[in-house]
Amino acid sequence: MTARFHRTPFLAAVAALLVPLLAAPWAAAQSNIKPAAALAYVPNEGSGTISVIDTHTDQVIAELPGGGKPRGLAVGVDRRWLYVSDQPNNRLQLVDLKARKLGNTIALGESPEGVAISPDGRWVVAAVEGKNEIAVTDTRSNALAFSIKVQGKNPEHAVFSPNGKLLLVSAEEGEAVDVIDFGARKQVAQVAVGARPRGIGFLLDSSRAYVATENANEVFVIDTASFAILARIKAGLRANGIAVHPGGREVYVSNGGDANVAVIDTASNQVVATIPVGQRPWNMALTPDGKKLYVANGRSNSVSVIDTASRTRLRDVAVGKLPWGVVIK
Repeated sequence: MTARFHRTPFLAAVAALLVPLLAAPWAAAQSNIKPAAALAYVPNEGSGTISVIDTHTDQVIAELPGGGKPRGLAVGVDRRWLYVSDQPNNRLQLVDLKARKLGNTIALGESPEGVAISPDGRWVVAAVEGKNEIAVTDTRSNALAFSIKVQGKNPEHAVFSPNGKLLLVSAEEGEAVDVIDFGARKQVAQVAVGARPRGIGFLLDSSRAYVATENANEVFVIDTASFAILARIKAGLRANGIAVHPGGREVYVSNGGDANVAVIDTASNQVVATIPVGQRPWNMALTPDGKKLYVANGRSNSVSVIDTASRTRLRDVAVGKLPWGVVIK
């Protein structure tokens, strides 16, 4: 005979009481678990270090070695390797983020500056000023794969479009932006802009690029299909860094001579606000959700943290000497 157990009304009532009580502590514990914080990496060219900031707490949680004079950097997709341009030593310095120590180096040529990683994480590019070329490292082997010559003199920044098709290069002494078809591995256009172009940023759909020109004190807006100039926006004194909000509604430009960050409305192409920061603000980065902007202040040895919703500076975080930029991952 097979025994049968029936759920009586009494047992059902007890279960109805116990299940929520047992589940409550688990649910409370789950609600207190925060996702891993994005980390802000700050190359300090004066002290040869990389400051690491936890973007939840805005506290420096580590100081990593960065080579002789770290400037541009990129973080590998798995946060295993940091790729840093060691400018006086003419090389790309790898930093092991787990062991927190220097790894191998890759010879690049005279005076490497800006560094970026492709959207798929496969390629790391470095603008090599002395050779007027872009050096490309394959992250699968951490070895130099190939180089691409550019027409502009003294390339400073090389930035991928979000779709990975284009690489835009600011020619610091050429008053132009070089356009590279990355799939074809060659330059396909050059766009004349103002004097001393620096930082570059794209809308998320890759349709527009924004270029800060330091000596012209302007931001140039480039249509990436036609390579036409869509707008010229008056910025502050010595405009240099660019960061684009992931929502696409705002672009931020750091004005090194004015010690502030200007906010550009992308619908009107007008500056709608300025936010004071530290001295000689330089390169910048946003958290993935776009809620906070981190600005490297070269002469203040700090990073200013801006709340993008209220457009206010929340705090300054002390870092190493002469911070050059910020990358967040």
